[in-house]
Amino acid sequence: MKNVKLIGFLMILASSLMFIQCTSENALIGPQGVAGIDGTNGSNGIDGDDGANGVDGTATCVACHSEDHRTPIDASYLLSSHNNQTIMYDGSTLTDYTNQSFFYGSCARCHSNEGYIDYVNGEAAATISNPTIISCTTCHEKHSTFDFENDGYDYALRNFEPVTLIVDETKTIDFGDTSNTCAQCHQPRTVTPTSIDGTFTITSSHWGPHHGPQATLIEGIQGANIAGSEGYPGVGSSTHRTGSSCVKCHMGETTDGTDGAHSWVQTDNACTTCHTSGAPSEVSGLTEDMETLASLLANVTGEDAETGDPIVGIIHDGHPQEGIFTITEAEAAWNYLFILEDKSGGIHNPAYARALIKNSIEALQP
Repeated sequence: MKNVKLIGFLMILASSLMFIQCTSENALIGPQGVAGIDGTNGSNGIDGDDGANGVDGTATCVACHSEDHRTPIDASYLLSSHNNQTIMYDGSTLTDYTNQSFFYGSCARCHSNEGYIDYVNGEAAATISNPTIISCTTCHEKHSTFDFENDGYDYALRNFEPVTLIVDETKTIDFGDTSNTCAQCHQPRTVTPTSIDGTFTITSSHWGPHHGPQATLIEGIQGANIAGSEGYPGVGSSTHRTGSSCVKCHMGETTDGTDGAHSWVQTDNACTTCHTSGAPSEVSGLTEDMETLASLLANVTGEDAETGDPIVGIIHDGHPQEGIFTITEAEAAWNYLFILEDKSGGIHNPAYARALIKNSIEALQP
């Protein structure tokens, strides 16, 4: 009996000591137990669905670098005059020209890759050493990084802002879309003839609007507005100016693989949207009027600027003759070259083309 009482007392004493240790500030604390299992997400205790996989990193590259994308562009470009190997200012081929040690800046800005890039970047025309031919990266930027958000889109046009005219920095042309890229080069290089004494001297067989009056004809400017029976339309009033554009007419969907896109050959697809009876090839009667004007210009009599000897013809075979002529004869010659070099048969601005040629004919007829 005594042993039972002793054991009971010892148990009470041991419990008291354990209670003191658990509540004392100096009590020893055992190691942390193993963490429990994480609970499931969501209010209903079910995990959410996995997100969709991201786009493959190469998809952005393939958009431009795939054969399906590149082949039609390359094929149409090969059909274009921009790829023509015989369009240089001196009659030499591009192969000959790129082997030259230099190329003058005023020509290079539209006849070489380096010159054009300098031109649209606002850099002064300079002599270009070792020029290369026009290619995709002449008109288009080529990405240097893949940060398109900050660096711009791959192959974006280098410039499509309003174009300041080369011969008159007070005037700009703004077609309102990427057609401004075309106007950069398709504009005259010399000014319309003027005079203070009634005469005008042609000093070069390259005189005239050069090969690029398209943008200014569409706009209805830069011709010599000789007074006559035909009225001149308002500037910028041509339907092709107000209702269409270079890009819409010349880069439309191809009809048979030989036009549109980067061939820049106008397509019937684009024309028949408005010309439902068929696309016209020229302004009615313009060919005959051009022939009449050419004949009159070939019989104009001027004089040699140095010797005073008579010169017959201010225009021969589409080229001007050097010499002194009346201002009216020079203006008529300019208008002939203006429409001839445009190469649209007056289609770019029918009313303006017709007025320039008909009034020039009237001015030269006896």
